[in-house]
Amino acid sequence: MTVRVAALALLASLLLTACNNGKVPTFQGWVEAELIFVGPDETGRIQTLAVRQGDRVEVGASLFTLDDDLQLADVAMQQAALKNAQQAYERAQARLNSAQTRLTRRRVFSPVTGTVQQIYYWGGELVPAGKPIVAILPPGNLKVRFFVNEATLPTVKMGDVVRINCDGCDADITATVSFIARASEFTPPVIYSTEERSKLVFLIEARTQQPERLRVGQPVSVTLRQE
Repeated sequence: MTVRVAALALLASLLLTACNNGKVPTFQGWVEAELIFVGPDETGRIQTLAVRQGDRVEVGASLFTLDDDLQLADVAMQQAALKNAQQAYERAQARLNSAQTRLTRRRVFSPVTGTVQQIYYWGGELVPAGKPIVAILPPGNLKVRFFVNEATLPTVKMGDVVRINCDGCDADITATVSFIARASEFTPPVIYSTEERSKLVFLIEARTQQPERLRVGQPVSVTLRQE
């Protein structure tokens, strides 16, 4: 699930423009992220929540714990069944192992190192199976998306270094082009003006080595390298 809502809201008034007055072309875009959603295998109620939004977590860090009454009862039942049904030992052992695994998995740990971007459920709330409770952003998953017109597209190459500018940002933020769309699309409504709405543009993505200096959904200006 890509975080788009914040980006779209922040960019509703931005324009996709290219300067033709001799200056280096500058295009409007936004910062987007690929979040890692962490949720339970089964429905349960949150018992403890070990993180807050904005916290940095390491791989293996404890995130949250779900109530385990049903799993404890299931383990006890399977243990009793194991004792009373030696003839079905292998099957009962497998069920016990499964129940113990499910019990262990009630404690969920971070699969990546990153920053907690969003918490969707809080202590005491019931979480459906498969629904994320915490969204984590690894630094390498941050990227800048912008659009260029057909005339500019041939000047952009994979691996090109572009300069990122934004309000309140440092002046030396750069990113490397990591994706160039093969198909064109109409100018996205969040960034077109009356003059731009009918133009076909191409999506470009660039990744930065300084992700901590940008924020998800932040409007930015992207300057292409000069030949």
